[in-house]
Amino acid sequence: MPGIEVSPVRSRADRNAFIRFPWRIYENDHAWVPPLIIERKAFFNRKSHPFYKHGDAALFLARQNREVVGRIMASDDPNYNAAHDSNVGCFGQFECVDNDNVAAALFNAAEGWVRRKGRLEIMGPIDYSTNYVCGLLIDGFQYPPTILTAHNPRYYAELLERRGFSKTMDLYAWWFSDASKAADRLRKLEAKLQSRMRFTIRPGNLADLPAESARLRRIYNEAWQNNWGYVPFTEAEFTHLTNEMKPLLRPEFTAIAEIDGEEIGFIIALPDINVALQKINGRLTSFGLPIGLIGLLYEKRRLRKARLIAMGVRPEFRQHGVAEMLVLRIIEEVMFKLGFKGELSMTLENNTMINRFLEAIGARRYKTYRIYRKSLA
Repeated sequence: MPGIEVSPVRSRADRNAFIRFPWRIYENDHAWVPPLIIERKAFFNRKSHPFYKHGDAALFLARQNREVVGRIMASDDPNYNAAHDSNVGCFGQFECVDNDNVAAALFNAAEGWVRRKGRLEIMGPIDYSTNYVCGLLIDGFQYPPTILTAHNPRYYAELLERRGFSKTMDLYAWWFSDASKAADRLRKLEAKLQSRMRFTIRPGNLADLPAESARLRRIYNEAWQNNWGYVPFTEAEFTHLTNEMKPLLRPEFTAIAEIDGEEIGFIIALPDINVALQKINGRLTSFGLPIGLIGLLYEKRRLRKARLIAMGVRPEFRQHGVAEMLVLRIIEEVMFKLGFKGELSMTLENNTMINRFLEAIGARRYKTYRIYRKSLA
């Protein structure tokens, strides 16, 4: 495939081409969910996105005969490398026609950018850092992606592996269609814990979201610090994420465990807005009319699919049933009372305890995502 040119995204036209390119790749993929274009523009905005306060990233487009045939993002997160005593950069936002030459040109650009940052390895797909969407879909292609998860064609894995990338970690997504088995098991545990359970569980306080966000950030950073891929959320990043999720947050979808008024664990689920986004093709307006917005609001009210996106318990309070009771609260409030079903993700493949727990309570592992790594030495 001669005449492949890769160039950095510098102009507004380039940025728009970068955002619009996936429509070509997924033209015949009925599982794909078109992103909201206005949200993608905000995500790549260097002036407003909080990642750029401590990290850096660059976008690249591949063209042949002036036609876009691929894209990629390279990023560098000093906070990640400080947390892991590593020297690694990342790639993300990878979309490419099924051609090794195009993939090679894109990865050459990303790897060169990462090398110039002084990094000796590159891993991905990771958008900015592991606190954002990451992972290449390895199985479960027939299922649409839920909110804040990835989707890609089957051939991407081969493109990466032929470029010298190898697996570093798999992430699992679990499906709950019938939670009755889980509830029965967890209620029995609750009965055993009742006499010695020191903690209480309350819904999230959405009336004071900034203060609640600060509490959740503290728990998250303590709970996840020993996990693979952990990078601490900065205050600006967590505030930004909270504000993005605010239109979807509901008190019954959030549970916080406390002992004597001190927060020790949390769980958060979100209605899967992707179900609605799949029907408006990325736009809130058409011909100047708010057709997409009206459709989005209509579909949002009808949602009965959710994703459990995060759970954390501070290390010193584990092994006391906190996580199990948080899961039970979400099952009872969201699945039984409101009629939702949905996904729990992501869990690390080496988190044997949580994976066995999910299998035991009737969850089905239905998707696998993979993080790849490559040495640049």
